[in-house]
Amino acid sequence: MPHRLYQTQVSADWVDYNGHLRDAYYLLIFSQAVDSLMDQIGLDAAARAASNHSLFTLEVHLNYLHEVKQGEAVEVRLQILGHDHKRLHLYLSLYRKGQEEAAAVSEQMLLHVDMNGPKSAPFSETTAARIEGLVIAQGALPKPEYAGRVMALPG
Repeated sequence: MPHRLYQTQVSADWVDYNGHLRDAYYLLIFSQAVDSLMDQIGLDAAARAASNHSLFTLEVHLNYLHEVKQGEAVEVRLQILGHDHKRLHLYLSLYRKGQEEAAAVSEQMLLHVDMNGPKSAPFSETTAARIEGLVIAQGALPKPEYAGRVMALPG
């Protein structure tokens, strides 16, 4: 099972005139989940201040699958699709409490950056080990259904 990363509740100011979560707030929730991941892998606020290193988002793909309504509790689950010495390829799934199907998914590519440049930089040994620990804990999860999709009109 993907790693449970982040939980929140959909607030009133995040919804549209239909009472549904606005499209931009799906990304906000996924962004907050990435902040949680940063805390877990040793890139929390204190570590960022000490090292002057951070993560930058290079690319995001977002699929809206089911509506989410005001007041609903949601959680984000993480699957690491790949990583190297300075990048993370993530698959984040948003679930409504009590539901088995994802309401939205986001595939993201993140880059570890030395803010002194700014320029890309390898992860610290601690961060690399924590990332590897998450990968090992996930075992051999199958490739998610929406991973690697290309947007195009049928042709």
